[in-house]
Amino acid sequence: MRYLLMISADEERTSQSPSAEGHRAFTAWLDDLSERGVIRAHEGLRPSHTATTVRVRGDEVLLTDGPYLETKDQIGGFALIEVDDLDEAVEIAAAHPACAFGQVEIRPLREQ
Repeated sequence: MRYLLMISADEERTSQSPSAEGHRAFTAWLDDLSERGVIRAHEGLRPSHTATTVRVRGDEVLLTDGPYLETKDQIGGFALIEVDDLDEAVEIAAAHPACAFGQVEIRPLREQ
């Protein structure tokens, strides 16, 4: 089953460059997923202030600079994994270094 892991945290905390230890922990996490053959994609996102939110109301297209929600925690990246079940997805998400200061939301993808 495929799952999207949405990695989020308080942007104030994540705007700083990661420490060498944090970078090593993230690299180890990603290397583990690669070795297991479960990672399908992984990308980081630019800060939320660079976002453009699109809404359509009637015939009008409304654009807003910034994220769709006004909250401290913002999605900073995502990973797409393919694993046997939710338990394995939880184990992978819990091992992400961002869980120490943020969170990882797990969403199953609709299968065609």
